[in-house]
Formats: sequence, structure tokens, C-alpha cells
Amino acid sequence: MPIPPEVRTRLRRIALENAIEHGDLPRSGPVVARLLSQDASLRSSASEVRAEADRVVAEIGALDARARADALAALGGPEARAPRAASADHGAEFPDLPGARSGEVVLRLAPFPSGALHIGHARMIYANDHYRKQYAGRLLLVFDDTPGSEEKKVESEFYDIIRGDLDLAQVRPDAVYYKSDRVGAFYPWALRTIEAGGAYVCHCPADLLRANRAAGRACAERDQAVQETMREWNRMLAGEYAVGSAVLRLRTDMQDPDPAFRDRILFRLSNLDHPRVGHRYRVWPMLEFSWAVDDLELGITHVLRGKDLVIEDRMERFLWDLWKVKGPEFVHWGILRIREAKVAKSKAYREVKSGVFDGWDDPRTWSLRSLDRRGITSEAVRAFILSFGMSLSDIEVPAESLYSENRKLIDATTMRRSFVADPVEVTVSGWPAGIESAELPNHPDRPELGTRTVPAGPRFYLARKDVGAHAGEEVRLKDLANIRLPPDIPESSGRLSAEFTSRENKRIPRLQWVGATNAVPVDLLGIEGEHTRGMGEAALRSATPRQRFQFERVGFVRLDRGYAPPDLPVRVVYGHP
Repeated sequence: MPIPPEVRTRLRRIALENAIEHGDLPRSGPVVARLLSQDASLRSSASEVRAEADRVVAEIGALDARARADALAALGGPEARAPRAASADHGAEFPDLPGARSGEVVLRLAPFPSGALHIGHARMIYANDHYRKQYAGRLLLVFDDTPGSEEKKVESEFYDIIRGDLDLAQVRPDAVYYKSDRVGAFYPWALRTIEAGGAYVCHCPADLLRANRAAGRACAERDQAVQETMREWNRMLAGEYAVGSAVLRLRTDMQDPDPAFRDRILFRLSNLDHPRVGHRYRVWPMLEFSWAVDDLELGITHVLRGKDLVIEDRMERFLWDLWKVKGPEFVHWGILRIREAKVAKSKAYREVKSGVFDGWDDPRTWSLRSLDRRGITSEAVRAFILSFGMSLSDIEVPAESLYSENRKLIDATTMRRSFVADPVEVTVSGWPAGIESAELPNHPDRPELGTRTVPAGPRFYLARKDVGAHAGEEVRLKDLANIRLPPDIPESSGRLSAEFTSRENKRIPRLQWVGATNAVPVDLLGIEGEHTRGMGEAALRSATPRQRFQFERVGFVRLDRGYAPPDLPVRVVYGHP
């Protein structure tokens, strides 16, 4: 399908703004990601949009800085203003909170303590923190630690893990609360609900309850009088009913178009041993009821959440109307997905507990701590998340959008190092005397970062796939010299011979190399948990824990947690290209 002219104009505007703002050539990936984040209707034409973006970027790449500025101005319209300097929100839309006044805004984070916070929680964290700062308000951390299912248990370790995750995100709450400490505070509101005729105690088995709700059919207890419901409620509190034999249900419309909203459960019984309060309580509030109370008692002024949680909005509003009180405002965002991120908290829990994953910072969890382990900064995650503002559109973007933010922050200060995967040792005959080492820059564009001296010849490590791809050819050892590889390369051989040809900088294939003298074995942990073994240059021996490098022609990496020189192999974690 041809791309409409107005879409091409928007692509051109975004690419020009990007090029001017960062003083560099634009790249198609971020340009496309930004356009699709602004207009989700174009996602179905993503391949055509990418092809058009490639053409637009190629055109802009041929323009100098002045011509780019003139081209942006010629587009006209409000977007033709000079792009703002890079900032945390990237000019994204963060509309004023309804009725908000500086110094009076109170917001909340509400994690369930059953795992580490992951990239899917980042919008909750950074959007709330953004508005906290904008209004000089307060941000509360309220652990939503009422008992979940058998598969979703509250565990004590996650309180500290989550607080550590927020420290890692550089978002520090102004106060911390635990719902498990407040269970007794919910009971008076249950009485208030019963006295208003809004609830009844139901004894239907779970399967019958679900069937009745789906059919819009009332159960026998729905006609309970207030005094009878009060007696039943007190029997629940007194422990007279077994778990699963009684619940307190809200009276709504049994013909409501949404079956899930028909007479939802407010309180249920649980015998689970809670890590904070043990067996002190058997009657626990459900999520929506607890928030209807806490949002009032904790003074929350605005609730920021995904638009997929609108049933929670309805429940809270229904209860507030029943109680004749006014609650906070609700503000929503759409669903944000990273295409490559397989985020599943329950799966991550199982894999961490079973040892399949090597901890909550395993790259496969996509947790905030896993991103840190990979060398992706919290500043980059914040910039990435805030670039989408509070858009209600559902957005799916490539991980490159996040990586691009990180690259902007770390590229200029990250030193380069050489690494080859699955190495073959190549001895070069005729290697000139006197070329035992090479002086290489630590960064190709930052001379102030200095140089390092690396061993060079006559023995090198080359990647097996490079050697196989160029058998019999003359190739250039990057930034060093030219050699000719043998025509026949046994698949299983760990050693080969080649011959020196010249030092002339020819237009021939360039191969990454590592001088064999003092080279160090390297174990590279990948995003999918795979381990790649290879050899790295001798300078890695002096690396410090958590130091970042760019492995040339591989990508950005970070020395792994717990690594301490001179341990071998050097353990690093892959970040991104």
C-alpha cells in the first residue's frame, strides 16, 4: 500500500528533528518507532512505513546542517519549531492532572510482592514520579500484599527486592505502607457497605458463582436483609466458616453488560500464612475494595494506571457513590509493549525458583535489575518510558528504541575492546619483524580517552565464522595489516596458518582480531540466557567489576556482577548493539 503524502511529511519532520537535535545522521528505527508511537493506526502498515523511512533518512543524510534546518522550517506548522534540547520527557504529552494544585498532589505505586519489578512496571514508576516532581507532590509506595492465589503468593523477600528496584530506578517514595498492616481498617468500611444495603454474604461454590454471574442469575442469598448480612459477616470474622464457603459480595446490576462487574466479591476467607502478619486475619479484602478505602484514607488525589484496569475504576467509583464520598481522579495510559521483551512475572518466578534463571537479574526476566546488569542505565529507561507520555494508544516498539536512549548516554564514555567468538588461532607466516604490538584508540571519536597497546602477531584469534566466510581470500586485520587465509579450513580445527601480504589499507574484507599473546578467555552472557565463549584482548585483564565496554563489531557489554579480576574467564553480559 502506498504511503500517503501526509505520513511521508511526518516521517520527514521526525527525521529532521532527530538529526538537528542530536547533530547526527538519523536512523530509520527510532524514526519509525516515534511515528508509530504517535499514530498506532499505522502499525498495520509498518513494513511500508519502514521502507519509506529508509528513503527519507537517505535523503536527509545528504544534507548539511544548514540545509536540514531550512528543510524543517519549510515544512511549516507548529512542529517546525527548533527542536528542544534532549530532556527526560522528549517533549511527550503529559497533560495537566485534573484539579491538581502544586504541593497537594498525592500519588501511589502499588506493586504486588511476588517478584522483581520489570520493564512493564516502568511506566507506573516513571509516570508517577514525573507528576510528583511536576506538582511538588508526594509519592507513596503501598505494597498490595493481600493474599493472592496459590500460584501468586506474597513472599517476604520481595519487599526488599522491590524497594531495591525503586532505588535502582532512582525513584524514592515519600512513605511506605503495607496493606497487610491495614486489614483491620477495612472492616468498618465493610460494615458501612452492608448498612447501606450494598453487600451480602454468599455461600455459592466458586463454580456456581461464576455460572450465575455469566448467566445474570442471582444466588439465593442476594435477598438477605441487612441484619442477616451483618450476622453472616460477624460469623465470617469469628472463623465459623471454612475457606471457600463464604464471601462478601457487592450488589450491583446482575444484568450489567460486563459479566465481570456483576456482584463482585469484596472479601474472602484465606488461611494462607502471611509473611508479615501470619494468621492474624482470615477475612481479607479484594483488590478493588482495599483501594477504594486506601485511596481515601491515604489521601490519594490522582490514580495513574493502564486503561486495561477500568473495571477497578468502576468498582472504586461504585463504592464511593455508595458511601457518599468523593475519591481521587483516574488518569490512564495505553498498553506499551517492547517487541522483543517476553515479560511474564509468573514464568520468571518459576524459572528463578527452579534455578533455570540465575536470579531476578537474569536477562530473560526483563526486570529492571536485569537491564542494569546488561549496562542499560535507569536514565535511559526513564527517557524511553517518558517519551510516550500518557498516550492512550496501545503501542508496540522495538527494543532498539530503548537501546537508542542508552546509546546516547553511554557511547561517548565507553571504551572499545576487541573480542572474537568461537575463535580459531591463526599463525601468520612472513609476519614483519618489529610489529609485536599495535596502538589502538580507546574510542574512535574521543581522543581524550587515550589509547591502549595490544599484542599483535604473528599469532591471532579470529572468529571461526569469519575465517570460513573468507577462506582463500586476502583480508585485512582491522586497523593493522593484510593476510591471506588458507583455501581449505577444516570445520573442527582450532589452529590455522595464513600468510602476510602487506600493510596497505586496501578495500578488502576487514576482520576483527585479538592478538593471541596474553589474550583472555571471555564468557559472554546473551539476552536469551545463552553463553558465548571467545577470546578477548589482554587489556580486559585490568577491567573492573560492572565496567562497560563496547566489544567492537559485537555491541555494548558490562562486566558481570561478582566478577573480580584476575578471575578467568572474564564474565560479561551483553547489553545491546
